[in-house]
Amino acid sequence: MIRALDLFFSLFGLLLGLPVLVVLFLVGLFDTGSPIFSQERVGLNKKPFTLVKFRTMRKGTASVPSHLACGDAITPFGRFLRRTKLDELPQLWNVLKGEMSLVGPRPCLFNQDELIRERQERGVFDVRPGITGLAQVSDIDMSTPRLLAETDEKMIRNLGIADYFRYIFMTVTGKGAGDRVRS
Repeated sequence: MIRALDLFFSLFGLLLGLPVLVVLFLVGLFDTGSPIFSQERVGLNKKPFTLVKFRTMRKGTASVPSHLACGDAITPFGRFLRRTKLDELPQLWNVLKGEMSLVGPRPCLFNQDELIRERQERGVFDVRPGITGLAQVSDIDMSTPRLLAETDEKMIRNLGIADYFRYIFMTVTGKGAGDRVRS
């Protein structure tokens, strides 16, 4: 049922949001010269996939978890994208392709060994990663690997249709700070 909802909402979002995606892409061209950011992440069953989103940091910024990145690397337009969570819109493509879900644990980088270990122990990689979830709306980011993995596990165990819609609604209405970046 959740996969059917993911397919419907990602296709609907991409079609309906196409004008917004085009405008953000064009503004991003002027901001960084390269508006799309792609990065290999850990997916379902620990298989790699390429996550796509709008670029919020200058080109050439180190490929590290957001909480380890320097805040000075974020562009002014990138701050807007992060604050409004519009940088995540291209991930609807990842959802449509079946690499992600709208709701699930945020996908980590392969170099986040502690988080990968904590998630492996809790079966978090048995589900598709998501754009949002319990950890995101609870302001828990990847700087606390054990807490994040425990929260992911709790969400997975209890995730039903009502929670699926609740996490999406909370994200769209501004709950959660997203991935924190050092100032």
